[in-house]
Amino acid sequence: MSETNSEAKRARTATGKVVSNKMDKTVTVLVERRVKHPVYGKYLTKSSKLHAHDESNECMPGDSVTIKEVRPISKMKTWALVSVDEKAVQV
Repeated sequence: MSETNSEAKRARTATGKVVSNKMDKTVTVLVERRVKHPVYGKYLTKSSKLHAHDESNECMPGDSVTIKEVRPISKMKTWALVSVDEKAVQV
């Protein structure tokens, strides 16, 4: 019984780029997706900025990260960092 519940309630994941890490234990992630216009057929790029919990403050702006949906941590944070997929080049 518990296996079917865990499969049905699998957390959503998203991949995006870190645009800000100025807050303590929080990063702002820009998630982009391509959507086809219903009438004209042109592909549009829609984006969302999500606040994600970063416990160890390891993310830097420009990093490509994977985040997952979790229970609300604060007013704005309902996502948590899963992994840093690609580190940004620091100049």
